[in-house]
Amino acid sequence: MTDTAITDETHEARAARFRAEAAARGIPAAEVEAYIRTARTAIYLAADGPGPKVALTGGNPPLPEGAPAPKAAFVAAVDCAALPLGATDLPLPTEGRLLFFADPAPGTGAVVADAVRYLPAGQPATEDLATPDDGLSTYRRARLDFCFHQWSWPWHEEDDDEESQRVAELESAWSHAVGWRPRWRFQLGGEPILFNWDPVEAAQEDVPLPAADGDEWALLATWRGDDDCDELEAGLFHWVIRRADLAALRFDRVYVYVDAF
Repeated sequence: MTDTAITDETHEARAARFRAEAAARGIPAAEVEAYIRTARTAIYLAADGPGPKVALTGGNPPLPEGAPAPKAAFVAAVDCAALPLGATDLPLPTEGRLLFFADPAPGTGAVVADAVRYLPAGQPATEDLATPDDGLSTYRRARLDFCFHQWSWPWHEEDDDEESQRVAELESAWSHAVGWRPRWRFQLGGEPILFNWDPVEAAQEDVPLPAADGDEWALLATWRGDDDCDELEAGLFHWVIRRADLAALRFDRVYVYVDAF
């Protein structure tokens, strides 16, 4: 299965081919449907694509004149208007830009009041494409111009038990029928990938929400540091947010977790 098919197909078309492949392998339909129900949609951004600029990572953040200086290194600016509508279950803004900040401190998670900023559409901002030597912007500049959406599933620890074997067979059927996602650099929504710890679970444990609140933590974004982050050989930068806060464009309670190996 080609990457083009992965990125162009609807979720319904993928699900139909997945069901057919699973049935051909003798996987019970009830297991297939239960597996599909655990999936969440996510948007993925990559470099070297055919599309217009969707995001910039590294360098200087595009900030309005007089805006307070960020307290952490600038990671990315995502153009919300360039994202496909309804491609995640998050209440993402449909215009303006989301700016993400994080320092390369693996194994730590905390609520950071200035980890995400929202710039409304039309608000003037300066954007110096040179990477400054100010001790904060530690990441190299990159352009992300390939955008697609796909399902993601909760991470499953590999084991020899029966449940793990069933999940592995379902994953194999999915990859055979649909193919794997192309190599991406930035993810919005969906389930997190991880090296060690689940960032959403970390937020739930560190900052439990009131039982009567009715809100929940969800993954807002993940960035693969890769070669653009000199400090970490392999780093995953996660931003987790309460859904109600995202809908209200309130970003003072974002939970940031950096995972690395």
